[in-house]
Amino acid sequence: MTTPHSGQPDMTKKETRGFETEVSRLLQLMIHSLYSNPEIFLRELVANASDAADKLRFESLAQPALLENDAELGIWIDVDAAAHEIRIRDNGIGMSRDEVIANLGTIARSGTAEFIKGLSGDQKKDAQLIGQFGVGFYSSFVVADRVEVFTRRAGATTAEGVHWESKGEGEFTVEAVERTQRGTEIVLHLRESAHEFADAWRLRNIIHKYAEHISLPVHMRKQDEEGKSGEYEVVNKATALWTRPRTEVSEEDYKAFYKHIAHDFEDPLAWSHNKVEGKLEYTSLLYVPKRAPFDLYQRDAARGLKLYVQRVFIMDNAEQFLPLYLRFIKGVVDSADLPLNVSREILQQSDATDSMRTALTRRALEMLGKLAEDKKEDYQTVWKAFGQVLKEGMAEDTANREKVAKLLRFASTQAGTDSQDVSLADYVARMKPEQKKIYYVTADNFAAASQSPQLEIFRKKGVEVLLLGDRLDEWLMSYLTEFDGKALQHIAKGELDLGELDSAEEKAEQQAQEEAAKPLLERMQKVLEGSVSTVRVTHRLTDSPACLVREEYDAGHSLRELMAAAGQQLPESKPQLEINPEHALIRRLDKEAGEARFAALAALVLDQATLAEGAPLADPAAYVQRLNSLLLELLPA
Repeated sequence: MTTPHSGQPDMTKKETRGFETEVSRLLQLMIHSLYSNPEIFLRELVANASDAADKLRFESLAQPALLENDAELGIWIDVDAAAHEIRIRDNGIGMSRDEVIANLGTIARSGTAEFIKGLSGDQKKDAQLIGQFGVGFYSSFVVADRVEVFTRRAGATTAEGVHWESKGEGEFTVEAVERTQRGTEIVLHLRESAHEFADAWRLRNIIHKYAEHISLPVHMRKQDEEGKSGEYEVVNKATALWTRPRTEVSEEDYKAFYKHIAHDFEDPLAWSHNKVEGKLEYTSLLYVPKRAPFDLYQRDAARGLKLYVQRVFIMDNAEQFLPLYLRFIKGVVDSADLPLNVSREILQQSDATDSMRTALTRRALEMLGKLAEDKKEDYQTVWKAFGQVLKEGMAEDTANREKVAKLLRFASTQAGTDSQDVSLADYVARMKPEQKKIYYVTADNFAAASQSPQLEIFRKKGVEVLLLGDRLDEWLMSYLTEFDGKALQHIAKGELDLGELDSAEEKAEQQAQEEAAKPLLERMQKVLEGSVSTVRVTHRLTDSPACLVREEYDAGHSLRELMAAAGQQLPESKPQLEINPEHALIRRLDKEAGEARFAALAALVLDQATLAEGAPLADPAAYVQRLNSLLLELLPA
């Protein structure tokens, strides 16, 4: 427990402090922008109060005295219509002076700083972003021009109460006050444009919308026919939604509960509510969000499910129950089989935890699979938001690699656009009867992949090729070597064997071309020694003069750059140069008698093939010089 340091004058006197720069900017945007949904302030403050109660329950397991003979936890909301005030009080864990300064003067929520960096300065757009992100306590200033907080940490003396106040204009005051009651009370002095919220019935409706199924009771005073206030009554169901049978929970209930636990404005795309009985007993409620959080790619950011043990809150971000590639899944897990004094280390080493992780991972993947099958448009939203993260599962989760592979989506030559909506199952269903492999090509981006010269023979034969234009894709495909019994082949690596897709006549013609081109291959091999491993006749090209080909298990340009950026230099390897002997440029090259000119033209062909692959030239200046020399020869004097 953190308590104020005794003997320091500024710990008892009123003190004025400035907000963090990021908080000041956020507050100004919220106060002066057109906030799209101002009623969200109540959901955020009720959620904070619920979290405070959960934390008190957990700490009181080891320190029962923290309950101070007041074990009935709840939230109380009062409205003063005449004064235009709203008071929201809880008897949860409360805060010390240090905690007040840390929690209300800085942005502690993971990812918020990154969010601030992404603001554009366009007030309307930024206000919409703020609404989508959720900003907890600071949402108070959307409706209030002055906010007061009275709080006392559980276990602290009555003299260690704290009063915090701010108008959201760059600074706040904090002072010690006498406070007999544990917990936190927030007083909102509503700005004129928000007087509509000083209405008990309006607030009740907001509670029903956003906080109906939190496990903490929300109390408001009864209203008679004349609008006069009476005794407190509970205005929400105050039962943990995940503990109720699925048949008793409506679709709107599930959506409202998601918004409560995820602090999200959007509805979830899908959810899975499941109760397991037997050797292990637990209940889980998993959600698929619609949009990615700002800290999705920060691997050290807080993530995971809310963990309860027999409805007692244990951990807010229990990352042990889902693998890292499913870190975007939100939800709750409530177990009857984990010890209440559980720690992160015990969780990680527990057989029960391992078993639950396996089952919850499978359930999350099944939920995503069902969404992909039944609601393709919604799944496209998931793929755009989380596709890059799901790809990590191919390397991370060998046990579920097949399930993850079914969730992957690609662009292909079938559509001719960069829309990644083709599944491997879709591809297999469209394969030609004589086709034995799944063909794909990788590049730095979609444009480079779709214009790869290696596609020419496949377009000629009408064979679909997957176009992988993300930098991670070559790494991904090193783990995805087979699907549905079909091997996957990179069309720019290894020997190209089209099997039955090539007729006997075509194979005979290829062999004849190879024999006829042997002298040319030997000349090119000699002048390009050191730049390529070998020069050979291609069967991949119909329109281009040449292309580069890597060994089957060799890393391409994109993967080499990726590994180098991570500090891992891969061994050097030389590509193979494949030439199209039917191309006019190669025929002209074959007739060149001058060795110096032949060497320059051969190097030019290699440089063009390198550029077509998307790789940088080893000597750009030499390429420009060779090209200029050729142009000067062609131009009239």
